[in-house]
Amino acid sequence: MLSRVAPWLASRNENGLGVRVLGSADTLALRALASEDAVANVFILAHLESTGSAAPTSGGACIFGVFEGQTLLGACWAGANLVPVQLDPGLAGYVATAAHETGRRYASIFGPAETVMALYARFEQLGHAAHEVRSQQPLLTISGPPIVGANPSLTFGSMGDFDRILPACAAMFEEEVGYSPFLGGQEFYSRRVAGLIREGHSLVHIDANGTVVFKAELGAVTRDVTQVQGVWMNPELRGRGQSGGYMAAVVNLSRTFAPVTSLYVNDYNTKARATYERVGFEQVGTFATVLF
Repeated sequence: MLSRVAPWLASRNENGLGVRVLGSADTLALRALASEDAVANVFILAHLESTGSAAPTSGGACIFGVFEGQTLLGACWAGANLVPVQLDPGLAGYVATAAHETGRRYASIFGPAETVMALYARFEQLGHAAHEVRSQQPLLTISGPPIVGANPSLTFGSMGDFDRILPACAAMFEEEVGYSPFLGGQEFYSRRVAGLIREGHSLVHIDANGTVVFKAELGAVTRDVTQVQGVWMNPELRGRGQSGGYMAAVVNLSRTFAPVTSLYVNDYNTKARATYERVGFEQVGTFATVLF
């Protein structure tokens, strides 16, 4: 698929800029670029820590780079999702065109808001219509211990609890995006959840009756930053003032991996934002997500 667009990628525009797929030789440059903002770029930094390379993956994902001469100006992960890396909004159109040319379908674009919206503007011109646009998602971090007490019941998930954790993850996903993660088959999403459990990145409280009370995942982990995702309280147990204690426990468990815990949240989710503020999270930026 990538070879079909290679001639375009190798070309230079009138400004002397070029876009191409990064290879293993570009790994150091990409790592240096992403390290300029270790919080915003935790997704790609986690990928580099786990694989050690910027080269395309066996599953077909790649990373586009925008170059001026030999200098890497910005980049963008292109797998199931598009994730910009220190990509100036003014360069987003070049990457969006390259991503479109692959013929691949993308489930979402997420990352720093201004760049995400610039990528989507070009995608719209190319005929891609969004299912939903979330243009304002506060990016939050906490770099010290939580300022409320942690619920000691939260612990790392185990594969013995997979059959309980998977439905809770699916329920959170459907509540968040409006459709089941099992559309088109259950295997891919199940492997993803199982992988998080095996990596020690699943956080869960399962009560004595086998009910998942609360769960979250560490979706991206580096030596410096973790990014929390999939925060979910059982609907039957909401409204009891327990969320702050669980999120404090998430922070404590996350700090066993890295000193900074991050997450991003929809701006309209006022209850969640109030909980995060109560725990000690502070806003450091703004993300956006475009769902296709």
